Amino acid sequence: MKIYHGSYATIKNPEIRASANNKDFGQGFYCTELQLQAERWSMRFQTPIVSIFDCILQSDLNILSFDTMTDKWLDFIADCRAGKPHQYDIVIGAMADDQIWNYLADFISGILTREQFWILAKFKHPTHQISFCSTKALKCLQFLESYTVEL
Repeated sequence: MKIYHGSYATIKNPEIRASANNKDFGQGFYCTELQLQAERWSMRFQTPIVSIFDCILQSDLNILSFDTMTDKWLDFIADCRAGKPHQYDIVIGAMADDQIWNYLADFISGILTREQFWILAKFKHPTHQISFCSTKALKCLQFLESYTVEL
């Protein structure tokens, strides 16, 4: 499958970098199947660049995939955002974008109930992310090309 990574530079050799911010699926190298979403990610930078990879998932990887936003997805993201580690090489699913993150933060802090979260979250546009969480997982990626996003 072809996947995209939005950034400020061409990424030929992806790596997992420690971050002060806890992300949806924990530390990892984040990509998406949605080219437009990768372009939006890259637009946060002065020089927006999208790197394109061929991804061939290996059968010996520990992969967690969320086909839809479920309670399991919500709890997993809440744990990862709280800094709890997991044992997966790759995690795939919808992302908690800025608006969803606000609802998620309110859910985590107890302001929203689970039911209230789902009422607010169900009307948001589809998103996709795949996080490569281990060095072993990064070996699935082969750099194809990159391009600068036109402003």
